[in-house]
Amino acid sequence: MDLSSIVRLLVLAAIWGASFLFMRLAVPELGPAWLMFGRVLLAAVFLALVAVAFKRSLPIRGYAVHFMLLSFFNTALPFLLFAYAAQTLTASLLAVLNATAPLWGALIGWLFFRQTMSLKITAGLLLGICGVAILVGFNTAVDSSALPAIAAAAGAACCYGIATWYTRLAKPVPSFVNAHGSMWGATLWLLPLLWFMPLPVAQPAAHSLYAVLALGVVCTGVAYLLYFRLVQDLGATPTLTVTFLIPVFGVLWGHLFLAEVIGWHTLAGAAIVISGTMLVTGFSLESLRAAKAPVKEKI
Repeated sequence: MDLSSIVRLLVLAAIWGASFLFMRLAVPELGPAWLMFGRVLLAAVFLALVAVAFKRSLPIRGYAVHFMLLSFFNTALPFLLFAYAAQTLTASLLAVLNATAPLWGALIGWLFFRQTMSLKITAGLLLGICGVAILVGFNTAVDSSALPAIAAAAGAACCYGIATWYTRLAKPVPSFVNAHGSMWGATLWLLPLLWFMPLPVAQPAAHSLYAVLALGVVCTGVAYLLYFRLVQDLGATPTLTVTFLIPVFGVLWGHLFLAEVIGWHTLAGAAIVISGTMLVTGFSLESLRAAKAPVKEKI
């Protein structure tokens, strides 16, 4: 992994870790539905401009159902659930719960797709459960009233696990096309909710609008481009490193900008969750060395 790839990886982890900070900043004034609608719409427009610039078409015929299914589980529903949870939970806790997505993927594979539950995967799942228990159980700011928010954040991570299996079984589609189509699909999914969920405040503050802009353009649009470039240069396995770095930055941004306390339970819980995720995904230094670079795809 050369220096430029390391920089891109760190920048991507920092951006995705910051998404939970921006959600915490904007959701009190905008509410979950409006916040996430603004995020996916801005991301869709940004990716459309990129597609025009690089002369990349978006095939609709034959792919509309695929885009709607993928966008529901990979974007619209998890984004909405995380935004709901952000009304109660800290950015640090949200970032760590997000890292449990591979654990959910392994559990779904075992329950519904007859995937072998090896000793390593079982140990990883148990570690993940223990890590979350430590994060939540020893957090004095979390009480019984926060259980719906915790369930929502866990449900969002589970959605990513479902989306992972769907993309494995679905017809192969270029990653940029999937991202672009998913953003427009998510926009359509979230649009009807705006009728039932009015803005909590009449005129949102400037910082809330800036947070939406950052979420849509930077944390979604730019982040996808960085992700595709890393997959192109390194392959899928090394790029998986970002999964383990996001909680680090999520905890850091929450502490620096929201004055969230970093207790021993935060560090211990995050470390255990990340360790469990590494076991489940089979991630190791050996897997990095063994990973082959994929065929390069122009963005």
